[in-house]
Amino acid sequence: MQQPIMTIEAGACPAPVPLPDCAEREWTRMAIARLQDDGRRSADTHLLKPLFRGLRGISVYLKDESTHPTGSLKHRLGRSLFLYGICNGKIRQNTTLVEASSGSTAVSEAYFAQLLGLRFIAVMPHSTSRQKIEAIQSFGGECHFVDRANDVYDVAIRIAKETGGHYLDQFTNAERATDWRGNNNIAESIFSQMEGEEFPIPEWLVMSAGTGGTSATLGRYIRYKNLETRLCVVDVENSAFYDAWRTGDLQVTASGSRIEGIGRPRVEPSFVPGVIDHMIQVPDAASIAAAHVLSERLFRQIGGSTGTNFFGLCWIAANMMKANRQGSIVTLICDSGHRYTETFYNPNWLRDNGIDIDPYRRMLDRFLDHGEFVPTT
Repeated sequence: MQQPIMTIEAGACPAPVPLPDCAEREWTRMAIARLQDDGRRSADTHLLKPLFRGLRGISVYLKDESTHPTGSLKHRLGRSLFLYGICNGKIRQNTTLVEASSGSTAVSEAYFAQLLGLRFIAVMPHSTSRQKIEAIQSFGGECHFVDRANDVYDVAIRIAKETGGHYLDQFTNAERATDWRGNNNIAESIFSQMEGEEFPIPEWLVMSAGTGGTSATLGRYIRYKNLETRLCVVDVENSAFYDAWRTGDLQVTASGSRIEGIGRPRVEPSFVPGVIDHMIQVPDAASIAAAHVLSERLFRQIGGSTGTNFFGLCWIAANMMKANRQGSIVTLICDSGHRYTETFYNPNWLRDNGIDIDPYRRMLDRFLDHGEFVPTT
């Protein structure tokens, strides 16, 4: 047990006592240093500029977050959640960490837990892709499965209590843990990389919502820097976010998204509708078709949430062209497609789920090559 520091009374001459054991503070300093080291090693990601001859006067940029050490945008979130927990005294040298996650966030958190020598348990639906499960386990993480997606929250809280651990709670803490004013957050990185481009201040940033933390960071940063850029958030089928933004009812619920990593059955605490300028809701077939089309043009597979982002970008570009506006649009490559070979890139999975991507593929190819954004049969 640590000895308390003595209170010295006036006129007293106390005998010296040992100072408190600072082993916990030493661990905290070591942990922060390791997280900062990782931040420097992965401080930035590429900003790609693919050329599409049909998009006249529109410059498209893709912030490639798939190149992080854990392969997704969630690497930034994972580091932020760990720093947030440590700096608030919630994560200590023997803390068991628990998260409710369908995959990518848990992969990143497992990586950081291994970096700090901590136990990590991810609570997720049985439907989570095998590749993500294997990635979590490869970093020493444990997987606890539930039958219903809505159960992940309560089960994660229960396990944290049973183990005396800390519930990382990405859905609540995502918008709190990230310094949206700067400090190399994703918004600051995007605008810094855009400085020398033809249209350095984007007309639009386009982003899908999972926790809502990234869209909150982007929207707040735009306002903080007093920029003309607008934020479009793209939602998916069976997600609560779009209806919540449209109606103002934050209690709305939905059945849950098939596009892993984005869309939620409830409105998460990190979703901040007030910083969003516009939202659209995209059919799953359009999201997956856009992932296929963009993968073919980048010569590598990208994930389904990136397809959602890219379809939203094309919709914004089509509206800009119709209004004879020029400028730049930026969106994100959230993760690689190799985690979805058994789902979004599997013809049998698409057929079993009643998803026909061919009409949207033809529509997007025609738009990117000829500038015509019209449905095809």
